[in-house]
Amino acid sequence: MQKSDYLLQNFAMFVHLKRVEDPFAYCMGMIDCFYEEMEANADKIGVVLNYADIEKNQKEGKMSALLTIEEGAVCRGKLELLRDFYRLGVRMMTLTWNFANELAFPNFVDSNTGKAYPNEKDGLTEKGLAFVQEMQRLGMIVDVSHLGDAGIYDVLRHSEGPFVASHSNARAICSHPRNLTDEMIRGLSERGGVMGLNMCAAFLSEEENAFGRVEQVLAHIRHIKQVGGIDCIGLGGDFDGIGDNTEILGAGKMPLLAEAMEKNGFSTEEIEKVFYKNVLRVYKDVLRK
Repeated sequence: MQKSDYLLQNFAMFVHLKRVEDPFAYCMGMIDCFYEEMEANADKIGVVLNYADIEKNQKEGKMSALLTIEEGAVCRGKLELLRDFYRLGVRMMTLTWNFANELAFPNFVDSNTGKAYPNEKDGLTEKGLAFVQEMQRLGMIVDVSHLGDAGIYDVLRHSEGPFVASHSNARAICSHPRNLTDEMIRGLSERGGVMGLNMCAAFLSEEENAFGRVEQVLAHIRHIKQVGGIDCIGLGGDFDGIGDNTEILGAGKMPLLAEAMEKNGFSTEEIEKVFYKNVLRVYKDVLRK
């Protein structure tokens, strides 16, 4: 992060429902670890609860850390636990990961082949709808990455204001259902939301034994810009959740993308929008308290 002059990083408390006995307790343990690390490195990085905290950290020469959750099941379907996580500093949450929970359904995955398919039938549950509404009331960012197709359209229909797809690419370029269709991109953009470019090779290219290359990331940027405009593109990374078969492997390699964008005709303003301005706009809109 320091090598690439990072302004802010989202730190996702990721929970694999099939590998932990108590998702809530596991998430709480990770949040404790997060705050222990933040305290140990308080001279370099500070937790942000609202947009003013980002500005404060920047003035003090510190990076910022935004606490997020990647698996809505940690809330056990209870709004009071969602509010408790908000009180603990969580400011963004995916409704699902790769398994159905009390809130919503992901896309389908064939257990035999591992191939993923769009879920156009099962969307948000009644509890899921209530969670989306409460997240927006609180000022917590709704994240639709990992959510099934029907669920993403439910968020579009039953919410107001910006939401994000924190680590998803364009399905027109790579047909994996973790990526967004053009219709989804347009809907996200019209809401003032942002989608974060994912560096995972499987979400960049359909090539066999794919290796994630910068030129593939550029192809997704060009397409998303054409469909939804440059203002809906951000950085998703997903560095802690992908393999090492990619050029941009880790925060320290991010300048490679900026250099490639500049060499391929993107203006300084466009590069700055993708790298931080678009995401900061969403944070300013949503992180009010």
